[in-house]
Amino acid sequence: MRITIKKVLLAGLAVVLTPLLPASAALQTPDGFALPQTGHVFSFPRDYGSHDDFKIEWWYITGHLFDPSGGRFGFQATFFRNAAESPTEAASGTNNPDFGNDTIYMAHMALLDVGQGKFIHQQRLNRRGWDAGAATNRLDVWNGNWWLRMTDTNRLTMSLRGSVGGQADLRLELTPEKPLVVFGKNSVSQKAADPSAASYYLTFPRLQAAGQVVSGGVTNPVTGQAWMDHEISSSQLGTNQTGWDWCCLQLTNNREIMAYRMRRQDASQDDYSTLAWVDAVGKVTQLPSADFRMETVRTWRSPKTGANYPVEIRLNTLDPATGRPFIVQLEPLADDQELAGGGKLAYWEGACRLRDEEGGEIGSAYLELTGYAGNLEKSLH
Repeated sequence: MRITIKKVLLAGLAVVLTPLLPASAALQTPDGFALPQTGHVFSFPRDYGSHDDFKIEWWYITGHLFDPSGGRFGFQATFFRNAAESPTEAASGTNNPDFGNDTIYMAHMALLDVGQGKFIHQQRLNRRGWDAGAATNRLDVWNGNWWLRMTDTNRLTMSLRGSVGGQADLRLELTPEKPLVVFGKNSVSQKAADPSAASYYLTFPRLQAAGQVVSGGVTNPVTGQAWMDHEISSSQLGTNQTGWDWCCLQLTNNREIMAYRMRRQDASQDDYSTLAWVDAVGKVTQLPSADFRMETVRTWRSPKTGANYPVEIRLNTLDPATGRPFIVQLEPLADDQELAGGGKLAYWEGACRLRDEEGGEIGSAYLELTGYAGNLEKSLH
């Protein structure tokens, strides 16, 4: 069946809308969690919020910040929601509503002080309740005194507050410089042949960031740029996949690239891997797995987990604006940017600079490497 795609302006954003599938065609996991539906219509500000009928959800922000003296920082703030019991279990009435053990909220904060050569991070894990949660009708997610909120639904301004123990504090205001984009096909970002391995993938690819970073006891006023992902799913991996290598690139020519390589058990690139270009006005061009490669330039072995991460990679693809090859190298600002030691999920999440084939710096990036330190599928569930 052919589906007509209409583009409309909604809340100041270009959002792709398609007709909803009949309710009878709605997909679910065997235990009753919702799955992304082809042709889903997004509604804002509601869809900035939590989707409790799905098993897994995260709000993810990374960015590069600079202070007036030339100091540089990379930061990550991620808020996770994971359903601890299925809708089937909830319907049985065995859960104590006052105990709040039906939903687990995890959050990660990380800060790289490039000048000091110091990377610090912290994880929080809380049950649903007064200390952690997420609104379902707007963007308002918190874990203790860490939070991410949309403070202005007209300008879509967001406020982020975080810290890393007593070592650092982060206070940022984030304003989109481009419209929200939806990655995938017909509203769905498919990660594997299994229909359940999919997500709704909503992104602000370029945010203006301003605020302050407290590091080493020094308060630094900062400005810079950030990237925000909001993914909603009930499964992220297929049966033969072990993890993913993901990156977001912000080029100095006001374009962005998002790419992920889904890795099979034999370390090959799955056919459901993808790369997407975002042009200067926010138009997305999605490329298939065959049209890009991630090549390992250098690896780094973690002294904490023993995992061997490809921390420096070369991305080869096609530039849709010219039809010519585009090659860029992601060079980490520090090798040790592994988030480990705070639970069963360890991964590498690192700030990188971008270099062209002549070695010139053409932008900044974040690189995420998962599934190198243990079983990722068990960690996600």
